[in-house]
Amino acid sequence: MPKEKEGVTGEILLQLCESRLDNVVYRMGISSSRRGARQLVSHRHITVNGELVNIPSYSLKPGDVVGVREKSKSLQTINDALSANSSVYEWMTWNSEKMEGTFVAVPERMQIPENIKEQLIVELYSK
Repeated sequence: MPKEKEGVTGEILLQLCESRLDNVVYRMGISSSRRGARQLVSHRHITVNGELVNIPSYSLKPGDVVGVREKSKSLQTINDALSANSSVYEWMTWNSEKMEGTFVAVPERMQIPENIKEQLIVELYSK
């Protein structure tokens, strides 16, 4: 049985979602959409700590380095997304030359920009 996390259930749910590999790929600007980020991960274009990972729901830990696979760095969709991206999040860093970023920390609720009423989700699933 998994160990329960301490804290507010809705916040933990959002933090788990923000820690998913496909979401981090989207937040880093490697893809212009979450759907595209999921596809990039599934099609083996993304590495975590230098290892290929093709599981979109892979849960990142603080300190994990997410990068674009060497053979995939010339993909037009990735380069287009990176050139259009201007988002900067406090819980991750990005190195344009290496085409990799670090998942520095799990974000706090106030750092997550989505306007989500997580309490309603928790109430729905606790019935």
